Amino acid sequence: MINVNGSLIKDDKAGISIKNRGLYYGDAVFETIRVIHGKIIFWEDHYFRLMASMRIMRMEIPSSFSPEFLEEEILQIVNENGLENSPARVRMTVYRKEGGYYTPASLDVDYIITATALDNAFYTLPEGDYEVELFKDHYINSGLLSTIKTNNKAVNVLGSIFATENDFKNCFLLNENKSIVEALNANVFVVNGRKIKTPPLKDGALNGIVRKQLLSIVGTIKDFEIEEASISPFELQKADEIFLTNVIAGIQPVTKYRKKRYVTDVARELLAKLNVKARLG
Repeated sequence: MINVNGSLIKDDKAGISIKNRGLYYGDAVFETIRVIHGKIIFWEDHYFRLMASMRIMRMEIPSSFSPEFLEEEILQIVNENGLENSPARVRMTVYRKEGGYYTPASLDVDYIITATALDNAFYTLPEGDYEVELFKDHYINSGLLSTIKTNNKAVNVLGSIFATENDFKNCFLLNENKSIVEALNANVFVVNGRKIKTPPLKDGALNGIVRKQLLSIVGTIKDFEIEEASISPFELQKADEIFLTNVIAGIQPVTKYRKKRYVTDVARELLAKLNVKARLG
């Protein structure tokens, strides 16, 4: 079942207009959400990021879009798909109502919510090699638009094709200043000793949910230092450890970049604390 503007529709009956502005112009934002046994993980952060994204995109936020209303809509579609007692991945897409060309006829929005099953209730550290390469064909533009989740993901799509064709698990993305911004589907953290760096939002990094959680977690751990600062590609091969984060996978260690292999010690330490926060939050 799929939730289309509050109506529950069977998958094979659901559809959108060929004039949908998300399809025509990428005029849409979305949230990917983890739900565990009927609980939305980090819901407050997702809600406020969605509201901020809609404001940045100059969308009219419906008066009904309260945290309670959207939470109920999400959990309803989870339940309708028989996932109330298991882990689920939810995507909520909000797109501007059709009409107009580049200039929209209306600022009002429609939405779709889908839910699919996940394998694990809480975050686990994947085993095996995870080799990442630098994607240099196209760049992420630094600035506010790159910090939100919109349907304009051409660089991520092309980078994913490059990774698949060359047997890499992921790619690092650069901005126009040749600084590391993020991975194809995740934020990036670079570790040297007890110092951790992650690209700042001003460089074009996505304002990630788990990124935010880890900034908070690391700030409470004695002897750890965390910094939001630009990262050059040269720093990657000097690092002791690199890991990637998103709300579905949690923490994904990078095991190899070019000729450099990395340890996973800090990722393991932080994963346990992330799981605790997910349970409590």
